[in-house]
Amino acid sequence: MADAAPIDGPVLDPWQDPHPFSSDVLPNGSNPSESVDSENATQESESGEDESESREKDDDEEGEEDDVEGEGEEDEGEDEDDYEDEEEDEPTLKYERMGGAVNDLLKKDSASALAVSNKLLALGTHNGIVHIVDLTGKRIKSYKPHQASVSDAEFDSTADFVATASIDGQAVIQSLSTHESYMVDMKRPIRTVALEPNFAKKSTRSFVCGGMAGTLVLREKGWLGHKETVLHSGEGPVWHVRWREHLIAWANDSGVRIYDTQSQMRITFIERPADSPRADLFKCTLYWQDDTTLLIAWADHIKIAHIRERSPTAAASGSSNQPPFIVEITAAFQLDCMISGIVSNSLSMPRSLDTSSVQDEPLPSFLILAYQTPDTYGDEMTEDRTRQARKTAERPELRIITHTGEELSADALGVTNYQAWSCNDYVMAEVDGPNLPGTSGRCHIVISPKDIVIVRPRDRKDHVLWLVEHQRYDEALEEVEKLDENECSAEGDQSEISPIAIGERYIRHLVAEGNFAKAASLCPRVCSTDIERWENWIFVFAQSQQLQTIIPHVPTEAPQLDHLVYEMILAHFLVHDRQSLMRTIKEWPKSIYDISTVIVAVHAELERSPSSSTSKSLPAPDAVILMECLAELYTANRQYGKALPFFLRLRRQNVFELIREHNLFTDVKDQVLLLIEFDQELLERRKQEGAEGEATSSEAIALLVDHIHSIPIVRVVQQLRDRPFYLFLYLDALFKKDSQLGSEFADLQVNSPVDKSLNACCIDVHLQVTLFAEFATHRLIDYLRASTSYNLEAAYNECKNRDLVNEMVFLLGRMGNNKKALTLIIERLGDVHMAIEFAKEQSDDDLWEDLLKYSETRPTFIRGLLENVGAEIDPIRLIRRIKNGLEIPGLKEALIKILHDFHLQISLMEGCQTILNGDSSDLAKTRSKGQNSGFFMKSRTICVLCTEPLQRSPQDLLLLFLCHHVVHASCVDGMTDIYSEEPSESINVLVSGVSAKIAFASVVRAKIPQGCPVCYRRSEGNLM
Repeated sequence: MADAAPIDGPVLDPWQDPHPFSSDVLPNGSNPSESVDSENATQESESGEDESESREKDDDEEGEEDDVEGEGEEDEGEDEDDYEDEEEDEPTLKYERMGGAVNDLLKKDSASALAVSNKLLALGTHNGIVHIVDLTGKRIKSYKPHQASVSDAEFDSTADFVATASIDGQAVIQSLSTHESYMVDMKRPIRTVALEPNFAKKSTRSFVCGGMAGTLVLREKGWLGHKETVLHSGEGPVWHVRWREHLIAWANDSGVRIYDTQSQMRITFIERPADSPRADLFKCTLYWQDDTTLLIAWADHIKIAHIRERSPTAAASGSSNQPPFIVEITAAFQLDCMISGIVSNSLSMPRSLDTSSVQDEPLPSFLILAYQTPDTYGDEMTEDRTRQARKTAERPELRIITHTGEELSADALGVTNYQAWSCNDYVMAEVDGPNLPGTSGRCHIVISPKDIVIVRPRDRKDHVLWLVEHQRYDEALEEVEKLDENECSAEGDQSEISPIAIGERYIRHLVAEGNFAKAASLCPRVCSTDIERWENWIFVFAQSQQLQTIIPHVPTEAPQLDHLVYEMILAHFLVHDRQSLMRTIKEWPKSIYDISTVIVAVHAELERSPSSSTSKSLPAPDAVILMECLAELYTANRQYGKALPFFLRLRRQNVFELIREHNLFTDVKDQVLLLIEFDQELLERRKQEGAEGEATSSEAIALLVDHIHSIPIVRVVQQLRDRPFYLFLYLDALFKKDSQLGSEFADLQVNSPVDKSLNACCIDVHLQVTLFAEFATHRLIDYLRASTSYNLEAAYNECKNRDLVNEMVFLLGRMGNNKKALTLIIERLGDVHMAIEFAKEQSDDDLWEDLLKYSETRPTFIRGLLENVGAEIDPIRLIRRIKNGLEIPGLKEALIKILHDFHLQISLMEGCQTILNGDSSDLAKTRSKGQNSGFFMKSRTICVLCTEPLQRSPQDLLLLFLCHHVVHASCVDGMTDIYSEEPSESINVLVSGVSAKIAFASVVRAKIPQGCPVCYRRSEGNLM
């Protein structure tokens, strides 16, 4: 096999196309609405100049023409009505000419074939060159496998192998990463080639190709070389072939056939329409939409073929050589144009202005590259010179059509020198995945001999501009807020794409239509922090007598407007809506307007009110609101003395806030009963209104308890002694705050003099138990546990009278009568777990014995004890008490649990002992290593005790301790008699051997019982 020949020519540098391609796209065939200043001349003259230039440069492949900016106006009058009908539909697609090295490559050559896989494009040219480029136009690789035009190209799924067919009679498969390549020469021009699925992963390296020889050849690699199999022949040239899974579809002059590689049978033949033009003039395009759906586009006809398995019954009843699949034509229709390419539409559908017409699910559709024939292809034999002359071609169109042939949208493409290209010169391919920078989803590639066009959905900025143009401002605002800075600062007037500009335009539109509510709701988004813009719009609403509409949206901070604006709003509420006036005064910051001015206005209005007197009768609703406003304003203005009368007249809860905030407790300490009654009214009112979360919290009680120093407990109890429930609430709150607060005032808890005896005090303490038992029985046990100031016997009698068993058990336990308490648990409650917990709390072995004795005849208690054995209960002791023949439910499980728990306890103890031994060993080694390690002493090291050098003379005796402190022996107390010996004798002792050293160390240790003198003196604080 011969490898494909690489190009030896110069390297082509990439360059960016300075002209955006989007300006060449004409939705629905209309003229473009935007163009650069140099292109604002009349479009007819430009079209004429472009067409004349295309005729002059038709034969020059290296020439380049300016992009045509218009379709011409001859079609506008004809399609004016249709265009008006479609004017409300937003264009779906956006077009961009690929830049980079592609522009240079196509200056000296022309594109003839295209294959796309992953992020790579294989571009075949008429010079037989294959360029591998990415989607940005950057050239990755180029090689020349053919000597003539490349007629077809295909990637494998890994984008590693590229198959190309050429009219030089050869088909070449070239690996992009290795030198592997395959070539077949059919001696006749090859029109098409297709690789088997997963070509790179299969060892067979199968592919099919066909062309003018009229045969479709399957070539595959085997053990003995390559084998060629003719799948079909004798029906004219093979124009197109595509392979999907196990199905191969190809088109020849007769029609389309499908071959199954598994059964090695042709499963169907789809006849070419009888009135079709010549097959070589208008190519056939085969596109596998999925594994079972084939799209066939030939000339102006489209057919959709669906392949399904033959039913088992039909296969059994029919001939044995029937193919295993059946092909059904699910759709067939004819268009008014020739088709240069067809793919499944994976791009977004056009959005309609009328949302009611939008379907829940998008219609399945196709994307076709439409070619309008410039002349009649059926009169080739005419002798008329005028009719024989080739006419100028129209722009190709990219259309979205449904499965029924209905056209959803159409865009005319302005490609270079489009007048000279035929239907077969265009190719369209699909790109999967988010391959384009800045975009997501799929896109499509359209090529002409001199252009590569990227087709993708319109971006969000285009969408916003279209929405504004069609007065769909709500959607435009939502979309423009999603744009980032780069999108907003793109080409064009930035102010027109900003949220502020669109918002103000929308507000003006709504005000003109009288929709003030919607306009007001937009002001926060549009005005944001612009004070001047806010004030302008507020005065516009005021002049239109619609001030109440914008008031809810007026900001009070960030930004803060002029105080006159807020005072104008309050004056409006004072006249028209006093409820809103009260709410606004409470909600607004008081610093944004002049409080004194507002107080004067409200006072004047209150004086004119007919029910503003200070009588005890309820004031009129308007007067109530005005008094509430004045109370709030006086409070905000720090005139609390003037605010309090209004709160008291209105009996508002703000009284408590006023008292707390401004320390007015001395004014209410003699009005405790009235304050609590008022608070209970508020609680009852909240309860009736359904505010259950606040119904149990007494604000008056909380105020009294939190300020016992300003409001003495004695004063409060004296005033509440005739109201037991209020007294309970107060004492309970005191108990929650501190259980000792109410104990010293226990003698004041009954209706008796303050100088009662101690016995009376105890009786009064008992009253507190009675109050808990009466008004909060469920919390009595908590009080009994927390308090120690009550009489146990009296409390027990109270609980006994009320038959409170749990409380009786607790009190008996505190009184020491554990057996009676246990009897109550067993006899009255029958709760084995509670009995066990009680026995654990008392830690009384006799109590455990009583519990075991009682449980001997009760299987339930025995099982409960077995499930809770531990340090308090010896399981052997319990098991031995079980009588023979006694049936105990769950005994087996309980015994298994005991054994498992003891086994787990032993394992834990062994593990802990192992860890302890290891840690002790490691610490001992660490200490030994630290004490036995060497000590480096310099000549300048000093004695810590005398601050003199350690080596004053060779005869000095030095003492080294395990803490690494080194001192003179003469500086240590108790070493004088040892050091007084002759130096020679000391030296002899030190060097006389190991035994002598040990003996000398023992003598020194005996002389210094406190150990290291440095550490000792530091511990005593005598040494720094």
